[in-house]
Amino acid sequence: MTARTRVGVLGAGQLALMLADAGERLGVDVICAGQPGDCAERVALVVPVDLGDATMVAAFAERADVVTIESENIDAAVLRGLKLFPNAKAVGIAQDRLVEKTFFESCEIAVAPFAAVNRVEDLPAAMAKTGLPAILKTRRMGYDGKGQARIYREEDAAAAWEAVGEVPSILEGMVDFDVEVSLLAARDGAGKIVFWPLIENRHRDGILRRSDAPYVNERLQTLAENYLRKIMEELEYVGVLAVEFFVQGERLIANEMAPRVHNSGHWTIEGSETSQFENHLRAIAGVELGPTTSRPMVMLNCIGWMPEESETAKFAGLYRHDYGKAARPGRKVGHLTFAATETAAIAEWEKRLLERG
Repeated sequence: MTARTRVGVLGAGQLALMLADAGERLGVDVICAGQPGDCAERVALVVPVDLGDATMVAAFAERADVVTIESENIDAAVLRGLKLFPNAKAVGIAQDRLVEKTFFESCEIAVAPFAAVNRVEDLPAAMAKTGLPAILKTRRMGYDGKGQARIYREEDAAAAWEAVGEVPSILEGMVDFDVEVSLLAARDGAGKIVFWPLIENRHRDGILRRSDAPYVNERLQTLAENYLRKIMEELEYVGVLAVEFFVQGERLIANEMAPRVHNSGHWTIEGSETSQFENHLRAIAGVELGPTTSRPMVMLNCIGWMPEESETAKFAGLYRHDYGKAARPGRKVGHLTFAATETAAIAEWEKRLLERG
């Protein structure tokens, strides 16, 4: 009997939880590096590990055949030397917004105008380059709208610098866009790539609230696939990659990439023949990638509040995913997925979730 592949996940949050769920179906063992009480503990072994400690991370990696991440906010230096998918180079690019934007440009992918800001005195020249309004973002860390400040007038600059903590940052010109979309792809070690359909995303307060798949535009689907193929081949990437874009007419302007499974792809669990979580494990474990044939779906994030199971059970077309996390304002604690035809249920739950969170 062939031994089961063991995948080590650096992190034990909701993405690790869903990877472990997919591993059970696929016959892959998933163990997670985290802390007691992390939500992945419900379905997987969680090993206490300080993800900032290279020695502890290396010791954890010895317990697995391959290692992956659920967050790009792990110091790339800690990741070097591991049998890691995606590789440390890809993670390092994604965790620094300035490096990321420069990389997109090297791949001939359109981005918003940007400039490095290392001190408050850099802001006048940066604003001249990007124009106003613009967004000042920390180069590292920051997610769901954190570590960002908008600059509408030159007089806002000093306050924005203080708001981001006076740390190395990037100023990005604000894009006048039609809609925000994302594309997910999985690439295996032999270079085969599969794509899911484009996804339309809606945010509030910098947090993803709703994803609709597919976003139907054949030209933009092809363009986005070409962009992701270029990125993945350049990085010798293995695993799932997500890239967020602004749609501006017939153009795609890259916003950021995530070298991991992604919130906007959670609908693939029920909506695709092979979910993003399963194909990520397939890619890194050396198993043939599964088909990504999909049906129209809508995903709603539960922010700061998770409805009771008794409430959601009344809706036959609703799929409930509770991450088991303590509720607090602005925190993703679960998501709900619907077939896109369930329009009345979607409208009702979108209203409920926005009112509560």
